Amino acid sequence: MLPGVPPGQAMDRDFIARNQIVERYIGGRLPLKGAQDFERFCREHPELVDEIALTERISAALRLLDASGRAAPWEQRPKQWWERLPVLIGTALLALALAVTCLVINSKQSARDRTIASLQQRLATLPLDPAKSTRTITVVPSRTGPSARSLVTIGGEAQMADLKFDVSWSQFTAFQVTIDRVDQGRVGVLHNLQRDSNGILHLELNSTALGPGAYQLTFEGMTWRGEAVPQAWATISFRH
Repeated sequence: MLPGVPPGQAMDRDFIARNQIVERYIGGRLPLKGAQDFERFCREHPELVDEIALTERISAALRLLDASGRAAPWEQRPKQWWERLPVLIGTALLALALAVTCLVINSKQSARDRTIASLQQRLATLPLDPAKSTRTITVVPSRTGPSARSLVTIGGEAQMADLKFDVSWSQFTAFQVTIDRVDQGRVGVLHNLQRDSNGILHLELNSTALGPGAYQLTFEGMTWRGEAVPQAWATISFRH
């Protein structure tokens, strides 16, 4: 424990010099009682400040801080880059933009879910009109890729459409047919359809079974491993 002023002994210049009070005070190594005694002595004897060259000591300490790149004690600590106002404002704006984006996406998702539910309800309750006739239609699908041009239009009055797709050129005998409504979504997938001896795939349906619009059919040959290999495409339209 560093000594304070012993009881019965007043702090004087000799005591200050002998016990290195100035150095200990500046270094923060004096006990509380010793620091209070030294401060009281300086108030009573202000000339001591000049005698101990306190101003020069402080100037030297400040020069040392400046040389080491440290700020003076009374100077404000330099802010880190994340504490600066432009960064804080930018972060707040980014958070606001993300929140607005999430709200917009959530709103669109909810609207889409409501639309899908409405379409599903309409499809579930859509009545089928009894077919009054049968129409046989031969379709030669494209081998090069999907086409926006409709190969045939079915509808008007309710009828059974007997669609015959010519895939006689294909090496496959079993096919998977995927039906997509153009610009809307998937209608269904027909598995393991077998072509007949003339290389024709048959698909017969009521013309009122599907809503009005264009539908793209994708024909994929099935390997013995169960892999689907694209073979042909055809677009057909329905009108009511």
